Amino acid sequence: MRNALVIGNWKMNGETAANHTLVASLVESLEVSPVGSVEVGICPPAVYLHSVGLQLEGSVVSLGAQNLSEHDAGAYTGEVSAAMLRDVGCHMVIVGHSERRSLYYEDDEQVAAKTLAALRAGLKPVLCVGETLAQRESGEALDVVARQLCAAVSGLEADEFERLVVAYEPVWAIGTGKTASPEQAQEVHAHIRTVLVRVAGVAGQNVQLLYGGSVNADNAAELFAKPDIDGGLIGGASLKANDFIAICRAAAVAG
Repeated sequence: MRNALVIGNWKMNGETAANHTLVASLVESLEVSPVGSVEVGICPPAVYLHSVGLQLEGSVVSLGAQNLSEHDAGAYTGEVSAAMLRDVGCHMVIVGHSERRSLYYEDDEQVAAKTLAALRAGLKPVLCVGETLAQRESGEALDVVARQLCAAVSGLEADEFERLVVAYEPVWAIGTGKTASPEQAQEVHAHIRTVLVRVAGVAGQNVQLLYGGSVNADNAAELFAKPDIDGGLIGGASLKANDFIAICRAAAVAG
């Protein structure tokens, strides 16, 4: 049985005082009214990982990062390694987000290397896959997602799939206010599940699959009710405590 998982991706947003208020509200709400078996994580910008991590100590919320280097150490100015993320308390890291692919030209090979780097350090990689609007309109969505997925996981060992999370994020629905319909999202999630089972066998059944793409408090319940959608990778709504908590509660109800 897969637990639901909801992760907040703050992207390049936040400042110390506002972060403290947001995290305090989130932690207090989840302590007063828990969300059962739902796993909750937040991924602030790298400069805030230490301070947010200290605030999360002893809470049910896990700390994650938004990116990492594929290298373990060395002369890579400005980069952050997986070991460094573990050192400041991270349990997970987003890998291959569409903004990293489109704005910083990360290709499938680099995303695969980052996935392996995360696993080597004991982090849970949240592997992002998804198609552009042009690819969806041309009927390539399932092929694109399968290609991105296979490039990153084809070399993994069976036990490494136990720490893998896959997030389907249609590029055309990220930050646009557009959301894939629950049926569209489920179709792709079911395809991802089929590919994972083909590659990893039984282990593929247990990988948590998240939907990311303008998820909010109003549409979360309908999305999470689908059988292969195990939660969400949440962008803008994760910056508002009440909205993010409502999404977590929707995951609990769906579970």
